[in-house]
Amino acid sequence: MNSREEQLKAFDRLLTIMEELREQCPWDRKQTMESLRHLTIEETYELCDAILDNDLEEVRKELGDLLLHLVFYAKIGSETKEFDIADVANGICDKLIARHPHIYGDVEVADEEEVKKNWENLKLKEGKTSVLEGVPRSLPAVVKASRIQEKVAGVGFDWEKPEQVFEKLQEELGELQHEINTENKDKIEAEFGDVMFSMINYARFLGINPENALERTNKKFITRFQYLEGKAQGQNKALKDMTLAEMDVFWNEAKLL
Repeated sequence: MNSREEQLKAFDRLLTIMEELREQCPWDRKQTMESLRHLTIEETYELCDAILDNDLEEVRKELGDLLLHLVFYAKIGSETKEFDIADVANGICDKLIARHPHIYGDVEVADEEEVKKNWENLKLKEGKTSVLEGVPRSLPAVVKASRIQEKVAGVGFDWEKPEQVFEKLQEELGELQHEINTENKDKIEAEFGDVMFSMINYARFLGINPENALERTNKKFITRFQYLEGKAQGQNKALKDMTLAEMDVFWNEAKLL
């Protein structure tokens, strides 16, 4: 591993390169925060893919791409004299110190749960009117639901036991089935959303990240389906011409891999 001196030298090198690119490269010179936004989102998802694949070499590369974006935004901010990378770094340092009084102050905590509750209470003391203000509106729905539940739990609005959450999930499933029988699409959608919200909440009580769990299933399905496609091509068959029983043979083979 690199020493602290080497780490700082590498970061300084990145800052220097960013300055050179911003001055000399037509593409880099043209970029704005708005033009970089969708690219940053893409890079974030690529990092998430690498993490789920447990590809640490790819994680390293994707972290570099994200770090570049952070430096890029700070460089643009410095050009309008709004802020620079030092302001960004000092800002997060100040926040971390303020939000960790059990480390940098005289507050005592018993466990992780107390830390999380203190975190949300401190945010309210900083002027926020709702614990949900910190949940970005543009988050994907599954991630947003998870963050909402984590935040309200941080101020004590939560179930006490996993069994209670599971009972609520069963209740929501019953309500969904009732609306399915009525064939009212709007009510079915509403109840389906309640079921998903309850499932996400139950995942939290099981210590499972619902977004990761669903993405693992997506990847598993893709792998198995592509195996099925490969087997069909090997027999010079189109999937649409195969029976479900024929496809099921290859699907079960894929499950054993």
